[in-house]
Parts: sequence; structure tokens; C-alpha cells
Amino acid sequence: MAGNRTLTIIKPDAFGAGKAGKIIAHLEQQGFKVLAARVMRLTDRQAGEFYAVHRERPFYRSLVTFMTSGACMPMLLEKRDAVAALRQAIGATDPAEAEAGTVRKLFAESKERNAIHASDSDDNGVREAAFFFPDTDVLAAQG
Repeated sequence: MAGNRTLTIIKPDAFGAGKAGKIIAHLEQQGFKVLAARVMRLTDRQAGEFYAVHRERPFYRSLVTFMTSGACMPMLLEKRDAVAALRQAIGATDPAEAEAGTVRKLFAESKERNAIHASDSDDNGVREAAFFFPDTDVLAAQG
């Protein structure tokens, strides 16, 4: 997965507002290929475990609450230099600071309700993808 694959999550705000299809189309137009996807509602335990790296930060509890507030859509994406390409495609965390044409500028409501998650490194992309897609062979395949 390193280099060419990464994880993204269409968060509950965007999924619940019917923006998932537009976000997927936007990512595909930028050259990303969806290798795996699922719709789910995270439990408090799952969201807490997934975002454990932020446990000591002041926003942790509100992040877990937000991520369990409705359905979300984790996806495994493929593209050359996927992590960097996805982070550029989604834009800054705060949509007010995001560049024009990025996912967050187009679809996010606020810094807290920012439509999409993206792994921040190849190592985290592998770990995060395995969290949502532990039984899929796309993790083992190198693209």
C-alpha cells in the first residue's frame, strides 16, 4: 500500500447531506481509483480506537461524538503518491482556508464538520485501511 494507496472517510456530515457521490466523483476526476468502500456507523469504541492518537487533545471527545453521529463511508483509494495527492485534493482542515476546488472548500461546513478524513502518512494509511478493511486482499496487493 505504501506510496500508491491510502484511506479516506467521507464523514457523517457529508454522507448525511447526500454529498458522497459528488465527493467520490470529484476524487475520481482527480485520478483516484476506489479499491474498496463500505458504509457504516461507527460505535463509540470504534471511533475512540481509530482516533486514539488524538486522545490527549482537547477536541478528542467532540471528534468521537461527531464520527458516531451518523453513517460514514471509509474508502481505500489508489493513485501514484496517494497520501500527498489526497491531502492536496481535500484541502485544509478549515474550509475557509482551503484552496478553491478542493473537497473541503466545495463540501465542508466548518473546521469541525469538514466532510472528509485523509491519512497523513503512508504508515498511517496502512494502519487505517487495515482498521476498516481487515479482510480484503487489496491491502496485500501493491499497486
